[in-house]
Amino acid sequence: MSTREEAREAMTQQRQQEENLQQSMLQRTEAELADSGDSEIQQTARERMTEQRQQEEHLQQSMLSRSAAEVGLPTQTDPSVQTQ
Repeated sequence: MSTREEAREAMTQQRQQEENLQQSMLQRTEAELADSGDSEIQQTARERMTEQRQQEEHLQQSMLSRSAAEVGLPTQTDPSVQTQ
């Protein structure tokens, strides 16, 4: 084998080793992101569910207040209503 062919083969092997190393690093990074991402996703989902529930409760309270006002019933926000 000539020097040129040996150099070419050595460069090919080095490139393959670098590609394998990059692939391994990529796989590790993806695994770490998946692990940390799951807990972050769950936390975000919990926060959004809480926000959605609060918005629904607020909407329901607003609808009840409006309905009561239309019918002429006192509401909890009505200052003329005294609660005990």
